[in-house]
Amino acid sequence: MDRNVVIATILTALIMFVWLWWLAPPPPPLTTAARDSLQQEDTAAQETPVPEETPASPGAPLLAGPLSDTLLAAARNGRARTITIETDLYEARLSTKGATLVSLKLKKYKQYDFETPVQLVDTTKPGALSLVFTTPTNHLVDTRALYFRTATTADTIRVADEPVEVAFEVPVGDGRIRQVYTFLPGDYEVRLRVEQEGAATFSTIEGYELVWNGGVPFAERDRDDEARHSGAFARSGGELEKITLDRHRTEEKRLAGQVDWVAVKNKFFTAVMIPSGETRGAELVGERLGEPEDPSYWEDYAARLLMPRPEDGQVDEFRLYLGPMEYFRLARYDLGLYDMVDYGWDAFEWMTRPLAKFVFIPLFTLLGRLLGNYGLAIIVFALLVKIALYPLTRASFRNMAKMRELQPELEAIREKYADNPQKQQEAMMKLYREKKINPLGGCLPMLLQWPVLIALWQYFQQSLIVRQQAFLWAKDLSAPDPILHLPFKIPLYGDFVAGFTLLMGLSMIIQMRIQSASTPSNPQTKILTYVFPVFIFAIFNRLSSALNLYYLCYNIFSAIQQFWINRSLEREKAKAAVDGQGDRRAAQKAARKAAEARRKKKARTRR
Repeated sequence: MDRNVVIATILTALIMFVWLWWLAPPPPPLTTAARDSLQQEDTAAQETPVPEETPASPGAPLLAGPLSDTLLAAARNGRARTITIETDLYEARLSTKGATLVSLKLKKYKQYDFETPVQLVDTTKPGALSLVFTTPTNHLVDTRALYFRTATTADTIRVADEPVEVAFEVPVGDGRIRQVYTFLPGDYEVRLRVEQEGAATFSTIEGYELVWNGGVPFAERDRDDEARHSGAFARSGGELEKITLDRHRTEEKRLAGQVDWVAVKNKFFTAVMIPSGETRGAELVGERLGEPEDPSYWEDYAARLLMPRPEDGQVDEFRLYLGPMEYFRLARYDLGLYDMVDYGWDAFEWMTRPLAKFVFIPLFTLLGRLLGNYGLAIIVFALLVKIALYPLTRASFRNMAKMRELQPELEAIREKYADNPQKQQEAMMKLYREKKINPLGGCLPMLLQWPVLIALWQYFQQSLIVRQQAFLWAKDLSAPDPILHLPFKIPLYGDFVAGFTLLMGLSMIIQMRIQSASTPSNPQTKILTYVFPVFIFAIFNRLSSALNLYYLCYNIFSAIQQFWINRSLEREKAKAAVDGQGDRRAAQKAARKAAEARRKKKARTRR
């Protein structure tokens, strides 16, 4: 193996190690039976009256004092009723207490157990959506504590071909608040209209807040990894703003002026609120509850749109996207919603995000539909990448072959100028120029491949396309594929052995042996042949099986490509040797003929 290749490999390993250290996952969030059971409760639990004074946590009702204000007398008492909305994509449940979503289950997506539907609403709270405002008597009101009326008599409504509206209304003093939800067929968007009559009589000039409470509940088995990809987000001034709790217990961010949208998300699913009019700003709030070793440890998020107080007759309209992080669905809004997906450091994101959006996602979507299996799509994609990068790979190997032929001359220069490094470097550069060889030509083509590899690293970790897609023994390509569970846990490695990771490590050993077969024997190279695959095997064990399957196939195709290029170079060398021998024989024959002609000429001259 050429020295440049060894240096490039070591630098790559160092970059990976620092990268993984930087992206070390946070402590695992909540995963208790009590919390899971709360998520499965019937909406009867929602009928329990909310305490009039509640602690001000991010997702809790924000009531600063008892609801004794006469403005709210008509809305303080009542009985909650639940209305179920059925579409092809989800089942939503609205409560007349708060006119809020108390549940939204996605029909086409399951949690890690492959049975329980993904839930977008934190059902441990009295509702996901609320309006929050301050009365003229300085009482902070959360509409989830108010009982609304509705003209809808059906308990279950099926959305078929036409949109369906469900309206809620509550009197507030001499005015009223009206919230109208519109559910669309075949879409994850829900529209919301907020109408306030006489708002000046029951709220201050500051206006009100539209709040999503409680974030999006976790749905994956690896909760610490999912927590790292969760947070609250907003877009203001064309820039993405966010808070995550991977390094802090609490975090809060306030934005002023026009805000395009606010959202909360977990790894694969999101709830987005998009205003149609002007805003005063937004607030993002996050809080960790409990200690990492506490079984009740979890994370709480809230996203708030700050809205100005409407004029009489004014209607505020919002679009709510409540569904999966599907790129093509989010791209329709043309508001940068997919920017919530993290593609690594800013130093890499300029290349990883465009590659994911404009190459990986369209190509994988097409291959998945054509082949019917995303495992096969990954294999074909790895082959296409190797074909596309073949010119770089071939140029790299040709340059390394030329460098190997120069080794005797380079060694002679090193010995000649052993005591003068400057003269040694000048002599080497002169030799490179004479032979028309670039000393970095072997490394550079390999380094040019890394943008693709880094982009795929980030993409497969968060790709909804491969979520819960099975291939061979892997049940979920977005998660690890354990084939052996260990009775103990190894730090940074885990308590299992992943199948595709193991095969990938073995494929790296084979590839490096093939690559080193055509290079002079080097003890350092032999050690690297085994140490580097072990290092990669350790850090990749907990990553998605889709990523490991891709690298496995990439290594196999690389080994085949290396073998083929080596054979081609050997044939070219042998042909050149044969041609050289033929040229020497022809030259010798021509010399003999010339000598014979001169001899005959001299003989004629003597006569």
